[in-house]
Amino acid sequence: MKIGLVDCSAPDAAARFSRSLTDTGFAVLVNHGVDASRIDAVYSAWAEFFAQPESAKTPFVQAGQRGYFPYRSENAKGESQKDLKEFFQVYPDADVPAAQAGITRDTYAALAALGQQLLGWLQAELPPALAERLSAPLTEMAEGSPKTMFRILHYPPVDTEAAKAGAIRAAAHEDINLITLLLAGSAPGLQARDRNGEWHDVSCDPGMIAVNAGDMLQMATDGYYPSTTHRVVNPEGTDASQARYSMPMFIHPHANAVLKPGTTADDYLNERLREIGLAG
Repeated sequence: MKIGLVDCSAPDAAARFSRSLTDTGFAVLVNHGVDASRIDAVYSAWAEFFAQPESAKTPFVQAGQRGYFPYRSENAKGESQKDLKEFFQVYPDADVPAAQAGITRDTYAALAALGQQLLGWLQAELPPALAERLSAPLTEMAEGSPKTMFRILHYPPVDTEAAKAGAIRAAAHEDINLITLLLAGSAPGLQARDRNGEWHDVSCDPGMIAVNAGDMLQMATDGYYPSTTHRVVNPEGTDASQARYSMPMFIHPHANAVLKPGTTADDYLNERLREIGLAG
């Protein structure tokens, strides 16, 4: 599985990005315009939030998929074991802790803009027959969408007993949305599965951004951009005692965007949220 490394400043960046998503469902970006120091600052700010006692975090549990989700809140579709993680979900109207709000909002805006650029590349590289069948251009589906969500993930040191029972940091899954922009994690662990069922490490050095297609993009493009299964595995040895952080930006269409005849983005999102234990 050869995931493309795409230099966003190169003249053929759109074609290379599209080709990598078509072939593997993933691409890794460099020279993407999001300052590496900004990424480090967001990680540092949120490490302070997650280091607090649970009593300081639970006031940020919010309705409507916003805010703080305690440890082991989510499971992958079809999995009974909950993932070994806690996280915070940021939407435009979410209540974000004051200490993290400024840098988080700025990063959300930068990633939303990059997401629009990438969707424009994917739209431009679609075969004309497929592009004509879309209910709207991909950029139009997502521009200014209040459904786009920035998630800050904290994977604590591995719980030995839970791991023995089969739990991992993030079980095998496909993303729900159009595309996901994943800022380089603080430690390795992300893997993608190829069409033969083999797992491969997704290299994402500091400053890089990994991008993958989600189920909504796969549905809207009739499988042209495939949604690839991925996971975050438990580290071994002394690394198991170290926490890991990652920050995906999930680019979602507007709720009423039609992904295929008879299915809106909101229909599909609600179906998937029930499957992963986050509905309600």
